[in-house]
Amino acid sequence: MTIEHEKQDKNTLGGRVVRYGRVSGTMVNLAIKLAGEKYLGLDIDRNEHAEKLMRSLGNLKGPLMKVGQILSTIPEALPDEYAKEFQQLQSNAPPMGWPFVRRRMKTELGSNWQNKFALFEKEAAAAASLGQVHKAVSNDGVNLACKLQYPDMQSAIDADLNQLRIIFSLYEKYDKAIKTKQIHAELAQRLREELDYKLEAKHSKLYGYMLREEKNVHVPEIIDELSTDRLLTSTWLEGTPILDFVDKDTKMRNIIAMNMFRAWYVPLYNYGVIHGDPHLGNYTIRDDLSINLMDFGCVRVFPVEFIGGVVDLYHALQNDDIDMTVHAYETWGFRGLNKDQIETLNIWAKFLYGPILEDKVRPIGEITNGVYGRETAEKVHKKLRKFGGIQVPREFVFMDRAALGLGSVFLHLKAEINWYKVFNELIDGMDIEKLRKRQKYALDKFEIKN
Repeated sequence: MTIEHEKQDKNTLGGRVVRYGRVSGTMVNLAIKLAGEKYLGLDIDRNEHAEKLMRSLGNLKGPLMKVGQILSTIPEALPDEYAKEFQQLQSNAPPMGWPFVRRRMKTELGSNWQNKFALFEKEAAAAASLGQVHKAVSNDGVNLACKLQYPDMQSAIDADLNQLRIIFSLYEKYDKAIKTKQIHAELAQRLREELDYKLEAKHSKLYGYMLREEKNVHVPEIIDELSTDRLLTSTWLEGTPILDFVDKDTKMRNIIAMNMFRAWYVPLYNYGVIHGDPHLGNYTIRDDLSINLMDFGCVRVFPVEFIGGVVDLYHALQNDDIDMTVHAYETWGFRGLNKDQIETLNIWAKFLYGPILEDKVRPIGEITNGVYGRETAEKVHKKLRKFGGIQVPREFVFMDRAALGLGSVFLHLKAEINWYKVFNELIDGMDIEKLRKRQKYALDKFEIKN
């Protein structure tokens, strides 16, 4: 299978056809099982089936793994057993073997590639949806992380996105609460960007710049001479998984939560940029409780007006200002909202903004049925279905994902912080024109197109 994939490294018709067959088989299997259980009363072991499905998608690799993880956070999209398994896809993806690694490294760095390292570990240190990471040591003794892109990923993305479009269209036929066109467009653009390792290198450097004054957040340095279109080499950041700290004392957990908060939201409110993938594998904790932030394939640059809308909605909810609320939603890209739709969106907004509307020390929220925000999202979904569907602006896909993902982390840590205070300190004196200039300077500095 590895040799076949290596031959199909470019976007080929053959690659897409093979992919369609594999993806369709996997997704149809899920649909048949769940439909049989729901309509025919068939008894299936959901835990066992979910685990088999996860293994199937894990072996398949590619963007469907990431899409599956995103879907796992959407209430009503998947039963709990499947949602929990899908959340493990990226961290537990089976790696490609040494023959693939050796051929890919030769292709990227030349036949003498091994001479460019003092050590290169054959076994992958981590495997994700679109690539795997190998630990290495440079000839001058620096520990390195070498991320290799899996073969045939362009074909995989095109095939999977077409399958996803079909799934979305079928979904809308029986549930018109959410129009999915813009969601698909946003997923498509972000997933295609993740194949561009040169862009990821720029994003990594951008984050190093944006967080340069944050002593408790660390970003790896890119090694340009050992990086190519499909190989990204950076310094290795040593750290411990965040879940190892969930039973530590309250002070330690709160420090980690604050460092995570600043790692994500200093770039957002100072530059209009967010790390769109708060997956557990994308950060680790150092001994001093500072954060290692990694993997910059999924980065979203927002129009500065969108960030202004985020702050406007916050003040609107504070003051119960309906006109400002409507203005904020329109700034985000919502159009033609009626009174019922606005009131329904406000339910979700008050859930997301709740922790920063109360001037007191408190947890970020609570987990319902294993998924943060599930109960509120179900309520919103049902009301939108009743009052007419809405077109969700593209920016919401990864903005919501980041907010829910970080919220889940804070809940795991059982962090209790005055979120109102830290948020208001962050947005104090915000000026949209200054934000625009700051964003433009940073993007131009690293030649990133917005």
